[in-house]
Amino acid sequence: TFAEASEALGEDLTKVCFNGTPEELNQTANTQPAILTTSIAAYRVLSNKYGLKSIIAASHSLGEYSALVAAGTIPFFDAVRVVRARGNFMQSAVPVGLGTMAAVMGMKPEQVRDICSESSDHENDKIVEPANYNCPGQIVISGHTPAIMEAGEKAQKAGASRVVKLPVSAPFHCSLMQPAAEKLADRFSDVKLHAPQIPVISNVDAAANYSIETVRHLLVKQVSSAVRWEESMHLAVDQGVTRVIEIGPGRVLSGLMRRINRRIKTLNLAVPGDLEKIAESYA
Repeated sequence: TFAEASEALGEDLTKVCFNGTPEELNQTANTQPAILTTSIAAYRVLSNKYGLKSIIAASHSLGEYSALVAAGTIPFFDAVRVVRARGNFMQSAVPVGLGTMAAVMGMKPEQVRDICSESSDHENDKIVEPANYNCPGQIVISGHTPAIMEAGEKAQKAGASRVVKLPVSAPFHCSLMQPAAEKLADRFSDVKLHAPQIPVISNVDAAANYSIETVRHLLVKQVSSAVRWEESMHLAVDQGVTRVIEIGPGRVLSGLMRRINRRIKTLNLAVPGDLEKIAESYA
């Protein structure tokens, strides 16, 4: 998998991932391909060695590309190239420091939307919008830094339990990313997509889409639109999902699922020992 990714990029991604410095790995041009490649490598081991097959796929933000590769919609070789371009487009859309993101805890979606609207002034380049509807009581907002600060203060006065500024390099998943979306549309024009072999729930509309052109359109729209994760997980449960495997480092999505629906069993594939635990749970 890493060799295939390195061929796609024309450089040794294996070296960057396993022997590179944190600074190298944190460069946008490397981060997105590295996350995609690591996730797909783990997925292939799970699928090929243990024979586990998904009935539905979904993932958050960049992770949607991993879900679409797993579903056979985007060839991995093409996906690696696209996500590198995606990272560069998103980083260049807004100068560093002009935008940021923050997590708002303990408020309802309509409250957060109202506060974002009150804190925005489009005529004076002051925009803040909901960016991630993660789970009950956790909504991430994104936009110009002054608007984020104002919205955060208003949220706390209105009863938010916490507002946490996130360590991000740009205001992702809001309308400030529209320049990135336009460039991504051009980049996608020559990528051949295939009908998904299993349903893939889109971040943008929280629906399982089967049309190739719809998938292409939503992936472009995704960079400047909110991630509707809570709704996506409700749909997965409605489709018959009883347990989920989170592939990749960390347990963020598993934690969100426990807050969305505690009846769903969550498993993680982040380190080698996790493979045996997953295999045992399906034995």
